[in-house]
Amino acid sequence: MNKEALYQQFARIGHAVSHPHRLRILNALCQAEKTVEALAERTGQSVAATSAHLKVLRSACLVETRKEWRNVYYRLATEGVAHVWLALQRLGAEVLPEVQAVVKTHLTDPGAMVEMSGSDLLEQVREGTITLIDLRSSDEYDAGHFPGARSIPLDVLDDLMTQLPKDRRLIAYCRGPYCLATVAAIKKLRQAGLDAKGLRMGIVEWRAEGLPVELHKAS
Repeated sequence: MNKEALYQQFARIGHAVSHPHRLRILNALCQAEKTVEALAERTGQSVAATSAHLKVLRSACLVETRKEWRNVYYRLATEGVAHVWLALQRLGAEVLPEVQAVVKTHLTDPGAMVEMSGSDLLEQVREGTITLIDLRSSDEYDAGHFPGARSIPLDVLDDLMTQLPKDRRLIAYCRGPYCLATVAAIKKLRQAGLDAKGLRMGIVEWRAEGLPVELHKAS
């Protein structure tokens, strides 16, 4: 057996995930499949640059495509890709002081976040003691969300603020522990006098724990 050839193949994956823009693409695809144009808008890159990054990811068999009419949708090749991305984040938080510094500066708001197990969260949703809010885009919500969550993307939160209940706690989540949208949303909700907390958990972490996921049911 040629071990060198084997490690070279493993290194293809390492190379594919060695660029921050490609990691942002993977993070977006962990939420839902997307076109190259949607990925470019999500990651703040040109369509040409995004296409080049997708080519690298596809050559390492981390993403695949499907065609619908004239649109080509990219998606993760396997759930294992999401697990690799999750492991990278957790390792970075453990060993890199720079990650810890960024979290402390931009993602730490005393009293704004809450630690809660998935089972406790689901129980409180069933009992109606909390309202669960999904801050992601509607297509990401439709692709899979926490059971009982209500879709309120951050960009329409101000418009729907008056529709939120004032007699129970609001729990909001977005794309994971490093999503600034959660911090921004909790600030808005609390300024409006609502009892709101954010979760440091997204759909990737939720699925990794084997918790149930709800899909949008078309009427």
